[in-house]
Amino acid sequence: MLAVPVFSMQGEQTGEVQIDPAVLGARVRPRLIKQAVVAFLNHGRQQSARTKGRSDVEGSTRKLYRQKGTGNSRAGNVRTPIRRGGGRAFAKRGPRAVRALPKKMRRLARNSAILAKLQANDVMIIEELRCPEIRTKTVASMFSALGVERGCVLAMHERDSNVYLSSRNIPATDVRVVDELNAYEVLRRQKLIFTKPAFERLVQDPVAMRVDALDE
Repeated sequence: MLAVPVFSMQGEQTGEVQIDPAVLGARVRPRLIKQAVVAFLNHGRQQSARTKGRSDVEGSTRKLYRQKGTGNSRAGNVRTPIRRGGGRAFAKRGPRAVRALPKKMRRLARNSAILAKLQANDVMIIEELRCPEIRTKTVASMFSALGVERGCVLAMHERDSNVYLSSRNIPATDVRVVDELNAYEVLRRQKLIFTKPAFERLVQDPVAMRVDALDE
């Protein structure tokens, strides 16, 4: 069992929560995490770059002059990449099809990333997060009391516009609904902070259970 400390907004530890590693896949799967991170970053690319190859530019396909006897270097048609106005040698072909990982693989990769954070003691739980108004000082003082100095991901069980708007000006801070977390976002920041309802939702998620079929 792994112990996750529970803190108040003032930075005082009020207890701890036990979690079975089997709920998060029993062990960390580095290869699956890398696969999920690469797929996530690929989907974030625009991938619209396109240049013309030798088959795309205009011009005759006739050989410019005969192969031998002219004293010049051998030459093909005007579309060749070595001539001005010719096509690019390694042309970019525009959007590429990027295959998405299955849902269970994405969830298991996310859980492996969370388990890695748990083993590194970089996960904590906020017992009760209250932000009645949009005020950056409220959230910033909470992070300062918790000792979060190099950025964090705050996972919530539902959307809260006050918390989001109060956190958006704090550097290296991401606010996410727990259902929208992925392996890249979990590993991107040093600390991972759950609200208590969000952590309970993560543990009770049926898709978060161990998937033996996806073992490396």
